[in-house]
Amino acid sequence: MESITLNTERLVLRPHTPEDTAEVHAACQDPEIQRWIPVPLPYGPAEAAAFVTETVPRGWREGTEFNFAARLGADGPLVAALAVVPRGTHAHEIGYWSVAEHRGRGYMTEALRAVAHWAFTGAGCVRLIWRAGVGNTASRAVAEKAGFVVEGVQRAGMEHRDTLRDCWVGALLPGDLGLPSRLPYLPAVSATP
Repeated sequence: MESITLNTERLVLRPHTPEDTAEVHAACQDPEIQRWIPVPLPYGPAEAAAFVTETVPRGWREGTEFNFAARLGADGPLVAALAVVPRGTHAHEIGYWSVAEHRGRGYMTEALRAVAHWAFTGAGCVRLIWRAGVGNTASRAVAEKAGFVVEGVQRAGMEHRDTLRDCWVGALLPGDLGLPSRLPYLPAVSATP
């Protein structure tokens, strides 16, 4: 797939480039990112360089992973990173982290909404899945603010540092953003007693 750039009111979201290496490396030293995100440990400059020069372009080229750097304007600082990964025929999964000094300003929610909109309109997604380790309340708050519906807890639902952990799981559908879906959706009818 051809890589793209998205713009929001405050952000420019584009695939990572080699110029992002130092900022990605610095961000991934944050204990909170290391606690919840499966980045390699230790995360040195070589890991950051491999991510921005190999993983990101390969994912876009092969259509296996779509990574975005969220920047405060075209030349502003890195504030977040997001990735959309196809999961089967119709679903995609999204993951994200935010740079510590830029948290609490709504950038992550703004970026998440923009990338979700693109996933539905540009990547053929009909169900966007969000998962986070139980206890990652910051990720959950962002997901809910962006419109995701938390559907429950998935036991042993994610692997992190060679350990299976329970995770919250939620989803966003095109209709949640007022967008049409390329497939019809027939929700379950609740039985009333």
